[in-house]
Amino acid sequence: MTNILVVDDDKHTRKLICNFLGENGYVTAEAENGIVALQLLSRNIYNVAIVDIMMPKMNGYELTKEIREVYDLPVIMLTAKSQLQDKERGFAVGTDDYLIKPFELKELQFRIKALLRRTNQESEQIIKISSIVINKASYEVQVGDQTLLLPLKEFELLFVLASNQNRVLTREQLIQKIWGLDFEGNERTVDVHIKRLRERMRQLTEDVSFKTIRGVGYSLEVLSS
Repeated sequence: MTNILVVDDDKHTRKLICNFLGENGYVTAEAENGIVALQLLSRNIYNVAIVDIMMPKMNGYELTKEIREVYDLPVIMLTAKSQLQDKERGFAVGTDDYLIKPFELKELQFRIKALLRRTNQESEQIIKISSIVINKASYEVQVGDQTLLLPLKEFELLFVLASNQNRVLTREQLIQKIWGLDFEGNERTVDVHIKRLRERMRQLTEDVSFKTIRGVGYSLEVLSS
């Protein structure tokens, strides 16, 4: 399931993009400016952000720069500007692609697919943390000379937390990322899986710790490099 954040101060443009993407199997969220977008990003996990440049309160350049400092997701900038210096500024703050208004919605979809392919190819399938190697291709966890085969959800939980070392992820974010938006259980499920994962890993290594942020969520802290 691909979640896309659409940030544009023009309501008509947002609805047009979200309706089209929704019809093509994407899950979308809307933000009318950069401040609202950052609030959504702090609570949810998105695969792509589509960001308009000309917005009040926080423009697209400022928002993209903020995204790059905290989050790891591709950004497509939308703008009516076509001058080379505007594109240069956009890429300088970290955008991955650039689309000039007016544009065909199909072209936006093509660019989203291309970005997802590229980021999936470039994203690490193997995460190494001290003596721990987490292999998403084989779903194995190697700790020193021992190989651990975790239950699927525990592995995915470990992989997501390891991909966001020292960053607190809320229970809601973890459920969305691992169990999906249609999950009908409650946040207690995350607590149970964290407890099991913590116990398994504690028996094998002291290099990492699963930190509980009361009332918020969890983070994976690296204790030994």
